[in-house]
Amino acid sequence: MISIIIPIYNQAKTIIKTLESINKQSYQEYEVIIINDGSKDNVEAVFTNYYKKLNTNNHYLFINQTNQGAPAARNRGFQEAHGEYLFFCDADASLQPEALKTLLAYLELNPGVSYTYSSFRWGRKLFKLTNFDPEKLQKMPYIHTMSLIKRADFPVNGWDESIKKLQDWDLWLTMLEKGKIGLWVPQVLFTVTPGGTISSWLPAFAYKLLPFLPSVKKYKRAMQIIKEKHGLQER
Repeated sequence: MISIIIPIYNQAKTIIKTLESINKQSYQEYEVIIINDGSKDNVEAVFTNYYKKLNTNNHYLFINQTNQGAPAARNRGFQEAHGEYLFFCDADASLQPEALKTLLAYLELNPGVSYTYSSFRWGRKLFKLTNFDPEKLQKMPYIHTMSLIKRADFPVNGWDESIKKLQDWDLWLTMLEKGKIGLWVPQVLFTVTPGGTISSWLPAFAYKLLPFLPSVKKYKRAMQIIKEKHGLQER
């Protein structure tokens, strides 16, 4: 079974689309755990109204907590999870119907792999990812949070709740240090609605030509924090 863990903060406008895409999955052996991280947009009522009309045999759990950040919300969801596999899903993402089935198939066919990840779209922009490369991963973040992870290979301490940005990069580096690697599925399996955490995305040239931009400064500082934690300062 796959445990789908969804941290949510003020995303009542997008969560239904996300849940509908989950309900339409060709693979139906899953549970859904939603962690409301102190939202102020009445998201619990939105979910409740949707769930009342939902025709499903799958288990859904909605948990409220004070605002602690996405890593803490994901860890709370992990504590409640029962699945052999973990899928941390963003509350502003929409999955292709074959997404879970495809990620799981690649994972089961490659026993030496700890997680599978795919390309995706952010609005109309395509983020076409590449094959897993440890050296590249140590230099830059390129694997999205929405990957299918073997529970047995997930870090004992979960997500680092002190990391505020590039949390997925930190997770993959933590797993890499334990010899846990990923596998790229060469398909576009989900779309993210612009306006969430990735909404600060800038084209590559901006990081070189526009270093004075606040978003560029924050990004570079976040990268430095991760590099210092994992001893990658010289890379």
